[in-house]
Amino acid sequence: MKGSSARQDLSVILVTGSYDKEIRFWEAWSGICSKTISRSASSESGQVNRLAISPDKRLLAAAIHKKVNIYEISNASNTPIQMFEGNAGHTGNVTAVSFHAEGKWVVTGSEDGTIKIWDLMSGQPQRNYDNGAPVNDVCIHPNQGELISCDQAGSIKLWDLSENVCMLDLAPAGDVPIRSVTIASDGSCLVAGNNKSRRKISRDMFSGYNRQNLVYQSELGF
Repeated sequence: MKGSSARQDLSVILVTGSYDKEIRFWEAWSGICSKTISRSASSESGQVNRLAISPDKRLLAAAIHKKVNIYEISNASNTPIQMFEGNAGHTGNVTAVSFHAEGKWVVTGSEDGTIKIWDLMSGQPQRNYDNGAPVNDVCIHPNQGELISCDQAGSIKLWDLSENVCMLDLAPAGDVPIRSVTIASDGSCLVAGNNKSRRKISRDMFSGYNRQNLVYQSELGF
């Protein structure tokens, strides 16, 4: 891509978070830090575990210790506009966060072994799923009706958001923890990564979720 046209593309948002509690926005093409959400000077504790940007690029969700802060990206303030916490929140470190396509819901996963779906406006959890093991990552299927999670027990689970049930529970590499999971925009391929290999799980979109229709392919082994 030519430098001139690429540098004029302001749609790229790059955000990082770390153990120093700071959240930084970067200009993707210049590498310049354009904005910092400073938490180091506040009494707020906890490192930044995971970040997610809403589909309309208006909001940033930051998983911080046992809670999630929602920031307005265009706002210069360090104060979140919403927080997911409290008695109904997670009791363990929040390790996963993802926005629903319409931006009305946020999904979180935690070391406490639960997955929660939050209403963005009210800041209250609407659904709670018992994953049975510490959750490492979550992603929402492109059809927006299914949720995929991965965990420390080595499982990849498929959840039906309308029926509130786990439809499928897979262990591609036995009990080796699955660290991350993502899905293609057309839903045809799921890629999951662990400490030993990267696994690709594909399925025929028209033949349902029968185990016989799933193909495991180890693409990188150690």
